[in-house]
Amino acid sequence: MENGFDPDFIHAIFKRVWSRKSLEREANEDVEMVGAEVGVGTSKKKRFTTANSNALKLSCELLKLFVTEAVNRAAIIAEAEGISKIEATHLERILPQLLLDF
Repeated sequence: MENGFDPDFIHAIFKRVWSRKSLEREANEDVEMVGAEVGVGTSKKKRFTTANSNALKLSCELLKLFVTEAVNRAAIIAEAEGISKIEATHLERILPQLLLDF
């Protein structure tokens, strides 16, 4: 894929986040179930989260736009300071407004 993110890579990131969230939910459910009576219908079916190829392509495009916009805004800040290289502080300065815009 030219000038973008690999959908397989993004899918792997999503799967990792989904599995972490699933483990967190299970841990929270275990804590809530302590001391509670177990009755009919209390078990939840395990559902696997997936993403279709169009959703992955769209996610890649959105991520590409987000990163491009972040770099452009940070470059404007760096240029205004007379620096030719973007530093972490430039990204830190543009991040709050960037997140609000997206």
